[in-house]
Amino acid sequence: MIQSVLFAGVGHLAQSGSGCLGPNGTSITGLCTSDNSLHMPVAYRSILPMLVLFIGALVLLLVSALLSKRSRPGLYPVLSTAVGLAALVASVWEWYDVGNRGVSTIGGQIFYDRFSVFFGVVVSVTVVLASLVSDSYLRREGLDGVEAYALILLAGTGAVLMAEAAGLIMLFLGLEIMSIALYVMAAYHRRRTESGEAGFKYFILGSFSSAIFLYGVALTYGATGSTRFQDIAGYLARNTLVHDGVLLAGMALLIVGLGFKVAAVPFHFWTPDVYQGSPTPFTGYMAALAKAAGFAGLLRTLTGALSSQQANWRPVIWLIAVLTLLIGSVMAIAQRDLKRMMAYSSISQAGYVLVGLQAGSAAGTAGSLFYLFTYAFVIVGTFAVLGLIQGPGEARNDLGAIRGLARRRPGLAMAMLVFLLAQAGVPLTSGFLAKFYVIEASVQRGQYPLAIIAMLAAAIAAFFYLRIALLMYAGEGEAAGPAPALEPAGGGAEAAGEAAGEAFVADGALTAGLQPVPSLDGATATLTWEPPPEERIAIPPAVAATLAICVVFTIAAGVSSPIIDFARHATAMI
Repeated sequence: MIQSVLFAGVGHLAQSGSGCLGPNGTSITGLCTSDNSLHMPVAYRSILPMLVLFIGALVLLLVSALLSKRSRPGLYPVLSTAVGLAALVASVWEWYDVGNRGVSTIGGQIFYDRFSVFFGVVVSVTVVLASLVSDSYLRREGLDGVEAYALILLAGTGAVLMAEAAGLIMLFLGLEIMSIALYVMAAYHRRRTESGEAGFKYFILGSFSSAIFLYGVALTYGATGSTRFQDIAGYLARNTLVHDGVLLAGMALLIVGLGFKVAAVPFHFWTPDVYQGSPTPFTGYMAALAKAAGFAGLLRTLTGALSSQQANWRPVIWLIAVLTLLIGSVMAIAQRDLKRMMAYSSISQAGYVLVGLQAGSAAGTAGSLFYLFTYAFVIVGTFAVLGLIQGPGEARNDLGAIRGLARRRPGLAMAMLVFLLAQAGVPLTSGFLAKFYVIEASVQRGQYPLAIIAMLAAAIAAFFYLRIALLMYAGEGEAAGPAPALEPAGGGAEAAGEAAGEAFVADGALTAGLQPVPSLDGATATLTWEPPPEERIAIPPAVAATLAICVVFTIAAGVSSPIIDFARHATAMI
């Protein structure tokens, strides 16, 4: 079966009259594209954003080989940002060039339409934001170099390929290009054990998910005779499968493989550990990029190639969406580590995109696209703030690290507050409209229970978002109370904390100058640690600019319509 997939993927198809011969010698109508894309010259403009990102990564590596390692600090983030902006310009140009049509090119393996261009814009913007916020972190940790920025660009290349894929083979190739780069990025902080562990876990579980996805490709090819989305949809529209077990199994495995990438429950187990251990700016990039690319693949596969099978996949997506919404929201409440809390928050956010996908309509798809675009700004901005407050070595990721932030850095606290309110779905932010559009689409399809569950999950999630906000704006008296009296027989403050079930923060949280104070949960619950009030957080200009962009976009997208109009136009060819 795998040989059949590879046979179809490389295009070794014997021509026979008006059709093509499959590996078993039978004629497969429509497998050769009607626009003769197999024989047309390569339309390089259709893959221009992908070429810009890939060639940009190669140029960065070439420049690093020609220059001494320490010759020009700050050069690589500038070049990476410039490459991201060039890819963004190329995507915008493509938007107006392609119009309301779709074109197959490069042997029918690339489908060039506004849907793919939309994700080219999302990926390019994410690359720019990640390049801007990573520089100060990498310098602080002594990790600055060309490798990080080359990985950012290569991961973006794979994500764009996933959006432009015209079939399951190219979708798999894009998935692997993106994933391999993200595995390395997760383990990039070589002096933190947690980072190496995160990369190893991500690699092992990601390899399993890729194998599952590839087996789903094989089964889908066995059931339909093709791996191209257009041909799969045409075959299923013309034929009624009496025995559809192979197709259903292939469809299920495809959902599992892509569900892992978007961190949907029950394929989410890697997410908290990987988010916690990965370098903080890379975590934000991973959360935005992997979700956008994974959902691009899911949307293209389910609403495009398998649109005739909605009766089979919509109930599955309904169940996954409910589990993702509830488990992500509930588990986030129990977290004391900010990065783990944001990991479960990211899981719950994926549930809302699944609500739009489950609707199986143009309105649901547009709502999902709007959600993914706006979420990229929110999540990158959130982790940019966390990267500033955690200190060297990522010593401070506990809740106490953010306590009293408004007193030390009011502007930084205000930016974080906007991101938290957007994730909670508060009006006048992009998060409110994002949730509104996907829930509205669900209601239009009569999915009232799912819509109600989504709103309840939003109410649950609001608790931990508001808890972080209250910690940021806690008054001086509230933030400097005495340590709780916990004196077991063994004696000692550390032993007392362990006896009370305290999870002491690793990598320097017990350093001098940090005063223990009770958490919001009371004196007998987990202790948090308060930095001295005079501590001042330095905000590099690039990070400040990124936060300003993210805040402005988050508010503007919540009170205006251009972004949702952009998303609606992108659904025309799905």
